[in-house]
Amino acid sequence: MGAAPHMRWMIPLSILDLAPIAEGRDAGAALRQARELAQHGERLGYHRFWMAEHHSMPGIASAATAVALCHVADGTSTIRVGAGGIMLPNHSPLQVAEQFGTLEALFPGRVDLGLGRAPGTDQAAAYAMRRNLESDPSQFPRDVVELLDYFEEPAPGRRVRAVPGEGMDIPVWILGSSLFGAQLAAQLGLPYAFASHFAPQMMMEAITAYRDEFRPSKWLAKPYVMLGFNVFAADTDDEGGLLATSLQQAFVALRTGNPGKLQPPVRDFAGTLPPEFRALLNGLLRCAAIGSPRRVKEQTEAFIARTGADELMVTSQIFDHAARLKSYEILAGCFSFGGD
Repeated sequence: MGAAPHMRWMIPLSILDLAPIAEGRDAGAALRQARELAQHGERLGYHRFWMAEHHSMPGIASAATAVALCHVADGTSTIRVGAGGIMLPNHSPLQVAEQFGTLEALFPGRVDLGLGRAPGTDQAAAYAMRRNLESDPSQFPRDVVELLDYFEEPAPGRRVRAVPGEGMDIPVWILGSSLFGAQLAAQLGLPYAFASHFAPQMMMEAITAYRDEFRPSKWLAKPYVMLGFNVFAADTDDEGGLLATSLQQAFVALRTGNPGKLQPPVRDFAGTLPPEFRALLNGLLRCAAIGSPRRVKEQTEAFIARTGADELMVTSQIFDHAARLKSYEILAGCFSFGGD
């Protein structure tokens, strides 16, 4: 598949990858494919490549997110790499500052850090990580402020220092799927990423709250909203719809407490489900572009026009790796010079 070296995006487009472990494959293959996808995205002109922290999930290989990002960054040279995100309640702020300070030391000027307040797992795995499940709800904002402070130049006499980390310009994002993250990002003057690719219910309310309440800061002069967006692009509408059924299966499996490896596509999967699950899938796919190049371009443009997004974080949970690469290439082609 050829590259599209000169891209004209309406807004920046980026990639979110969970290093999905497909049925019949293992974590090593998933992580190698993640690196290949990042290299592919870099050639196509995508802006960022983010990975997300999830635990105890048989179909996701990005649990050790900073380690996985190091593997990806080492195989690329210009695309930004980052976490979308690190689930801060699972870690001490100092450890996160050191990890991402190390990444920035190795790959200067390319590292982003997105922070979320969910555990990225179920209660059993959260206990296994020695989390206090009765934690104070106000702890997350305090932890974010503490983490930001570790990236500052150290004050004289400071005893606890993030090395590497201190004095580094590492953009910090707040992630969320509710008003809480939107309001925190606005109060701190940080960029905001909303998880509309899997939890779109409060998207517009969160965007409005963030923009209305935003306070300029030394990090950001005006609001900046990134939205998660599912894309399943193929040669035809029918083929794109078939590719999307792997995500549909994964979503239903997660909601029924049976997460597993990413499954091959199944024709008319939604038709086999009870009405309540079909309704869930319809809600999920409101933030998606599925089908042929023309249809994908129309749906992507409509989503950007509806939300006013400053950037899209595109995720494509596609079973076949070659089809996943092709989907990102088709999306890039939709907005390249000379595109339709």
